[in-house]
Amino acid sequence: MKNALVISLYVFISLFGANQFARAADPAHSDQPGVAPAEAISKLKEGNGRYTSGNLQHPGQTSERRAELAKTQHPFATILSCSDSRVPPEIVFDQGLGDLFIVRVAGNVINDEGLGSVEYSVDHLGSRLILVLGHQNCGAVKAARETIAAKGNAPGHIESLVTAIKPAVEATAKEDLDATIKVNVKHVVQALRSSTPILKAEVDSGKIQVIGGYYSLDTGAVTFLDGK
Repeated sequence: MKNALVISLYVFISLFGANQFARAADPAHSDQPGVAPAEAISKLKEGNGRYTSGNLQHPGQTSERRAELAKTQHPFATILSCSDSRVPPEIVFDQGLGDLFIVRVAGNVINDEGLGSVEYSVDHLGSRLILVLGHQNCGAVKAARETIAAKGNAPGHIESLVTAIKPAVEATAKEDLDATIKVNVKHVVQALRSSTPILKAEVDSGKIQVIGGYYSLDTGAVTFLDGK
């Protein structure tokens, strides 16, 4: 019986492909087109406008919404943001359960695990907009600038963040912290746009869009960057 099951599985994968099998086994995967990037950007801008004006709606936080999402999710945007406690994307954009797929790491840098998470949101959940969100006075970027200027090393695994942010630091050596933060965002945007085999193909086809953003701690407003 066991051997027959293994053979059947092998035949299924051979006929339909391993990737198709992975998708079929994933109840969250959807072939729906998802929310178009332009519409997703508008939703983020509208939500941020509510946040900055103090007119928060706190949508999608009811028990009914929670029950609706118990078996599936289709976030309209993916956000790679800094882990900073002052920049929670769901609040900054006034969104609710199931609206945003969020990957957070200090300095909003990208590593294999973060990239895999972003790819999953696109390939399996149908997200068509990826926003890399940096912010004013980012401690990770500031620490990277100071560590590199001192020609030293950060303690422990914090050094990996310094290494990831280093290209932005070198590109803005004669500029201020804000410039480094924004260039770091743009570098990550470009890394995502050119990432193979999943994201680059989707970007080139126009299916998804990858953009950058900058959050002001002073005003709460998000400025969208072209990422170039």
